[in-house]
Amino acid sequence: MHNNKQNILIIGAGLCGSLLALRLGQRGYNVTVYEMRPDLRKTDISAGRSINLAFSDRGNKAMKLVGLEQKVKALCIPMNGRMIHDREGNTFLSNYSGRDYEYINSISRGELNSLLLNEAEKHDNVTIHFNKKCKSVDFENTTANFQDYNTKKEFIEDADAIFATDGAGSALRKSYYLGKKFLFSFSQNYLTHGYKELSILPSETGDYKTYKNALHIWPRGDFMVIALPNLDGSFTVTLFLSYTEGEYNFNNLTSPEIVTEFFQKEFPDALELMPNLVDDFFENPTAPLGTVKCSPWHYKGNTLLMGDSAHAIVPFYGQGMNASFEDVVEFDHVLDTHKDANWETIFTAYENIRKKDTDAIADLAIDNFHEMKDHVGQAIFQEKRKIEMALEKEFPEDYASKYSLVTFNEAIGYRQAMLRGRAQDKAILNMLADGIISTDDDLKDVLDKVKTETEAILKDDKVARLR
Repeated sequence: MHNNKQNILIIGAGLCGSLLALRLGQRGYNVTVYEMRPDLRKTDISAGRSINLAFSDRGNKAMKLVGLEQKVKALCIPMNGRMIHDREGNTFLSNYSGRDYEYINSISRGELNSLLLNEAEKHDNVTIHFNKKCKSVDFENTTANFQDYNTKKEFIEDADAIFATDGAGSALRKSYYLGKKFLFSFSQNYLTHGYKELSILPSETGDYKTYKNALHIWPRGDFMVIALPNLDGSFTVTLFLSYTEGEYNFNNLTSPEIVTEFFQKEFPDALELMPNLVDDFFENPTAPLGTVKCSPWHYKGNTLLMGDSAHAIVPFYGQGMNASFEDVVEFDHVLDTHKDANWETIFTAYENIRKKDTDAIADLAIDNFHEMKDHVGQAIFQEKRKIEMALEKEFPEDYASKYSLVTFNEAIGYRQAMLRGRAQDKAILNMLADGIISTDDDLKDVLDKVKTETEAILKDDKVARLR
C-alpha cells in the first residue's frame, strides 16, 4: 500500500509533466521534477516546436481539476471553425459545431507551460530542476541516471515511483526497449510528410491581418498550410509537405526563389500576408511527424510512461496536449478509486482504462490529416458537414458529429467517439452518394435515417469483430 508522503520522481517538465507535478503536489506527494531544457520562463526555447496549440474540452477538464480554468481561459483565443482558403483566394468558414457554445482555442505553449510550472512550484512539496538530462532509467531499482548540462556531472536519483513525461523521445521508453527485461512492444511510424513553422506577423497597427477566430487551412490535396492566432496579433503558420514526393517537396525547396514560387502558385493570399516567408523558411527546422504506440506503459509498481512518451500522435486532431492532460485526469481518477492500492495495481488499472483511448486518438489524428489536406475541399464532404452542422443546430441533444464526439464530448472516451463517429461518417457519405438523403431534405427525416444507418453499421462492425 502507498501513502501520499511518498517520493515521486517526474522526468520532463513539459505540459504533461508540469500538470502531473501540480496535481500530485496538490495530493500531498513529495514531487521532484527533472527537465533537460533550461527554464522556459527565463529563456526562449521554442526552437521549432509548435508555438501554439489547440486547447479544447478534454484539456479543460484537467484545468478544472487543478483549479486553473479561469487563468487558462485568459490565455485562449476561441476558434469557432476552419476557415478554408482555396487557390483563387476565396474563403469559407466551416464551423466546428452546430452548437454556438462549442469551439476550440488557440493557446501559447510557452504561456501555458509557464503557468503550470508556477502553480506547481507554489507547493512546498514540489521541486523542479532544469538543465538535467535523463540518460537512462534503471526501472528494476527505481532509479534514474541524469547528467547536468552545465557541469557535465552525472548523478543518480531514486524514488518510490518514477513517472516519465519526457515526450516522444522518452529516456524511460528507450530503457524499457533496450533493457530486454520484459516483453515490451514498441512502434514508431512516420508520415511521409514533415512540417515547418512559419508566421504571419501583426499589421503595423498591431492588428490581425486575417480573421482572428478561426483555424485557417489552405488544403491542397497532397499538402497544406494551417494558421492559428496568437494573442499578440500574429499567426503561427505551419506548412505540412512531403519530404520527397510531388512537384514541390521539402527536399527540393532549397532556394528563396523556389520557396516564393511555390507559395505564389499554391498559397497566393497567404504569401501576401507573409513578407517574412523566406527568412522563416530557412531559419526554422523541418521536423518529422510520427506516431508512437507501445505497451506496457509501466514496469511493476516502479515506473510509468505518461503523455507523449506513451502515445505520441500527429497534430491533426488538435488533441495531443488534450490527450496528455486527460491522462492526468484519468490517473487522478484511478488514485481516487484505488485508495489503498499499491503502485502496481494503480499503474495496471490506469493502463487498462487508458490505452484503448490513446490508440484510438492516434488513428483518428492520421485520418484527420487526410481529411484536412484533401477532403475539406471536396463537394460531398462539404455536403456532409452542412448536414451535420444543421443536425447539431436543430437537435443539439440528439446528434454530435465525429469531430464533436472527439473534441467536445469529454465524458466519453476517444475509442467510443471514434467507433460511433466513423459509423456516422460512413452512414452520411453512403446515403449522400446513393441519393437517400440530401441537404434539402426535412432534417428530422435525415436524423432518423442517419441514426438507423449508424446503428446498422455499428452492429455489422461488431459482428465482423472490427471493434
